[in-house]
Amino acid sequence: MRALKIAATGMSAQQMRVETISNNLANMSTTGYNARRAEFADLHYQQMTRAGTINAADGTVLPTGVQLGLGVRPAAISVHLQQGSLSATGGDLDLAIEGEGYLEVTLPSGGAAYTRDGALKRTGDGLIVTSDGFAVAPEITVPSDALSISVNGAGEVYAYFTDSSEAQLLGQFNLAGFTNAKGLEAMGSNLFTETEASGPALVSTPGQDGLGTLRQGYLEDSSVDAVREITELIEAQRGYEMNAKVISAADQMMGATTQVR
Repeated sequence: MRALKIAATGMSAQQMRVETISNNLANMSTTGYNARRAEFADLHYQQMTRAGTINAADGTVLPTGVQLGLGVRPAAISVHLQQGSLSATGGDLDLAIEGEGYLEVTLPSGGAAYTRDGALKRTGDGLIVTSDGFAVAPEITVPSDALSISVNGAGEVYAYFTDSSEAQLLGQFNLAGFTNAKGLEAMGSNLFTETEASGPALVSTPGQDGLGTLRQGYLEDSSVDAVREITELIEAQRGYEMNAKVISAADQMMGATTQVR
């Protein structure tokens, strides 16, 4: 009985949907997090009678056929790219990206990764790094005797000292854009790596080439909509229950068949 396997694929699909929603809700407070959406597609069909075949009785062409669907399969878990609201923190190294773009960081392997988490820190040597200790590219070091630092919208980092009334330029942050940002591969810790689907990173100055600008003293909140997630969670739960009822009904039908004498 195909209904058992078809309903099983439906239960598996709804389970994946619930897991995706659960991950979104778990990251409601994650800086710069974008919600994910599980997408599905129907499986292949068994062609019992193809549309357009000739009816042997009178030679007419059948307008429709008999196509038996065999269930559902996961098609993708897509990222819903949306600007999160900005929360004021007042931190000198808290940077929010207004618009498109990612900060580039250097991994211990020497490769590049990208993030929208602008909660930056300083090491003991003054190097500006992420919360996990990855250096932001290009590397900028803040002198130990700097009273404060300032970052403008174009990413220029200035430091102020006691013996000078003028700010000293330490460096400039860049932003990276992608032709298809949804194709980036998430690696955890708010980091992404480029793939063939995303295309190569297009590094430029903030505010140019369609990239956003930086806002010092702010962090980008998660874009997860809790009300929408709870609504979809209820829908997924009901879908799971209905598929479970199909399995129960198919089992009862099979039981009735075996009891026929």
